[in-house]
Amino acid sequence: MNAQYKKGFVYFICLVSAMGGLLFGYDWVVIGGAKPFYEPYFGITDDNTMRAVAMSVALLGCLVGAMIAGVLADKYGRKRLLIVAALVFFFSSLSTGMADYFVIFVISRFIGGIAIGLAADVSPMYIAEIAPRSVRGKLVSLNQLTTVLGILSAQIVNMLIAESVAPDATVADIAASWNGTMGWRWMFYAVCFPSFLFFVLVFFIPESPRWLIQKGNERQAMIALERIGNREYALAECAGYRESDAEAKKHGKGAVKQLFSKKMRLVLSIGLVIAVFQQWCGINVIFNYAQEIFQAAGYGVSDILMNIVVTGIANLIFTFVAIFTVEKLGRKKLILIGSGGLLFIYSILAWCYFVHASGIFMIILVVCAIGLYAMSLGPIAWVLLSEIFPNAVRGVAMAVCTGALWVASFLLTYTFPFLNSELGTGGTFLLYTFICLLGFLFTLKYIPETKGKSLEDLEKELVK
Repeated sequence: MNAQYKKGFVYFICLVSAMGGLLFGYDWVVIGGAKPFYEPYFGITDDNTMRAVAMSVALLGCLVGAMIAGVLADKYGRKRLLIVAALVFFFSSLSTGMADYFVIFVISRFIGGIAIGLAADVSPMYIAEIAPRSVRGKLVSLNQLTTVLGILSAQIVNMLIAESVAPDATVADIAASWNGTMGWRWMFYAVCFPSFLFFVLVFFIPESPRWLIQKGNERQAMIALERIGNREYALAECAGYRESDAEAKKHGKGAVKQLFSKKMRLVLSIGLVIAVFQQWCGINVIFNYAQEIFQAAGYGVSDILMNIVVTGIANLIFTFVAIFTVEKLGRKKLILIGSGGLLFIYSILAWCYFVHASGIFMIILVVCAIGLYAMSLGPIAWVLLSEIFPNAVRGVAMAVCTGALWVASFLLTYTFPFLNSELGTGGTFLLYTFICLLGFLFTLKYIPETKGKSLEDLEKELVK
């Protein structure tokens, strides 16, 4: 009998786990559409510091969530942490929408960021651990697909909720309008519905067999594996997990000590660089600061909301490109295509801002940049992070790398208003161009190809 897995059940498991990505994407981007309305409500339109705090505080929560996710996932399991993330998403979204004071709004966004950090760390880790090696890259990319669907959902919901804004509307007019008093609240409330669905569905998926083996619960691991595939599949996978776990225990070090040991230096460096580069390539300012970017290109508030949806559609379409090419072209080639393409587009975009170009050509450039990101750095960074680390340190390693990712994201988001003010939009994109050049060169020299290799084979190749 050949070792086989049950395709339908495997996809169901991975899609449920990837709902963490859906909530991550929605909660992360919803603030961009709500921004033109909650800022007048709270009276912070002329305060760059408060505006930056409102936009970036969730990313500090992401950092906290990511840093505790690894330890908690290793101690309590991947499934339980997904349940916790669903609950935190639900209650933080509710409290954000109900906020009547700016400090409550900020605290609620911070707590929502914790949920994002948990989901961003645990969802791809769980999928990588449970997916058969032949489709692992594609299934981990599902998490990015649901993240992109979450982003697009937030953009569409924002556009549908917001009433039309007159071109000559003042800040006071917006603050007194339905958009300024209630509209932005419903943009945050909307995430409560998928949060509850995620909470319910997680109870129907198994715990990670790799984690169960690590905890010495081989019987439950076999039960989980036999739900995923036939008995031969379960026996073969269980044997591989057991060998990897025994090798880790033989060295007698805790996960943190192993991660920061000399032999892990290269793989940890690769993980940290790819995590930071995914953020510092600059694409996420387009989602979070679309208002400023499109205003600089000559668009009004209502047009901006439509343009944001266009970028979300491009993000979705090109994520499908990543899913269907990640096992064919491989991870490294896709990152090279993405970073090289962004380098080229950003240089043109920077020049356009310097000469005060405006109109549809600017939208085309932004859409092309988002498309390149969506088929490369967006999903592939998460695939690589979930693949390159040994089983014994994966939870802690993912926490460290996603922690670095959220620090990078916070710095990117917090600094954009100041960079945009001092350097102009053109100068800011020129800075991102230089970062993309560095990322391209690092990828070319150091990042390995991981497609078609088991996690245990990758451990033998990368950790020496």
